[in-house]
Amino acid sequence: MTDLLCQLCSVRFLLDSSHIKGRGTCWFIGKRSSFSQLFSLYSTQNTIQYRRVVHCYSTISPTTTATTTTEMPEFRTIQKHFIAGEQEEGVGARVRRSVGSMRQRNFSPFLLLDHFTVSHPAGFPDHPHHGQETITYVREGMIAHEDFLGSKGVLRPGDLQFMTAGKGIMHSEIPVLMENGDAGVGLQLWVDLPKDMKDCAPRYRNLRGTEIPIAEPNEHLKIKVISGKSHGIDSVKELAYTPVDFYHYISDKKGTGFVQEVPTNFNVFLYVMKGAVKIDGQVFPQYSTVFYNANGDAIRGMVDDDDTEFAIIGGLILDQPVIQHGPFVETTREKIIEVFQNFQYGINGFERAVGWKSSIRNGILEKDVPAFEAAGEAKK
Repeated sequence: MTDLLCQLCSVRFLLDSSHIKGRGTCWFIGKRSSFSQLFSLYSTQNTIQYRRVVHCYSTISPTTTATTTTEMPEFRTIQKHFIAGEQEEGVGARVRRSVGSMRQRNFSPFLLLDHFTVSHPAGFPDHPHHGQETITYVREGMIAHEDFLGSKGVLRPGDLQFMTAGKGIMHSEIPVLMENGDAGVGLQLWVDLPKDMKDCAPRYRNLRGTEIPIAEPNEHLKIKVISGKSHGIDSVKELAYTPVDFYHYISDKKGTGFVQEVPTNFNVFLYVMKGAVKIDGQVFPQYSTVFYNANGDAIRGMVDDDDTEFAIIGGLILDQPVIQHGPFVETTREKIIEVFQNFQYGINGFERAVGWKSSIRNGILEKDVPAFEAAGEAKK
């Protein structure tokens, strides 16, 4: 091992001298002289190892001897894994569903994960939700949305929408008919709400791709910190009521190692959008979902393809039953029956659902997007 002074963050650290990505440059890309944790990642022949060095100095001269304590994180073990199969959903949309499938009904607080591909005239026209939140991440194309409260907008590549259904919402999600023919491609995640928040007022928070902070632990790894904290980079706050971490990892080199710290009270899974990853010697190809046991405070692995993208998603484990019928989620059979009655009679949150029809239910053209967005802004 070699004792080095990091020229980026001015903190002394130890690295295996046979595996240094530029002498004096650490794997942790952080704020200069202002953080307390330095992450060093180094690899042996087949094993990614990780150490977390807790430091009390902000700057150290080359002649200063620093006192450090090394804490080895507890790496989570794999609970189960499978490749998400493709199925039809909505009106003509194709999705690869992992959470919410017969193989993984739910994974608290997560109720569903769909990797969707949808083109005009297919889509997800007018439909209700209750007792949950949805997170929509658009990767290609455009997705227009509209609800019975008058909210309207369009998600472009890299954009996300966090929607809280609460006591009740009715909305429409439709792909924009693109002039270049691109389909709408992305991820949609359904998240359970705590039982004492299932009747909260509905709300939206849009997160534009340009607002997402980026962590770059090394030259071959980039992390979009959508929600949570990765390698010292914090996300935008107050996106959802149920605490959720969401990271989009991107790598251009096979063999690149990764480590992500996670809260011990979160369930965590990994979904491979492109390429492949290797965990504990096993390769997981595209569309694989890896579910972890809640027995540690970090996960680790290695990129196994030169063009790889994957999501690491975690959420607070909710100690409550899940009674779900389609887009309605409650904690008891009696409450779910009550929600159906509320929707049927247009009461207790569904008053505006009676007779409501979205303006995009039959589709929207790319040339009409500016006017549609302007109408949405006028409603605010």
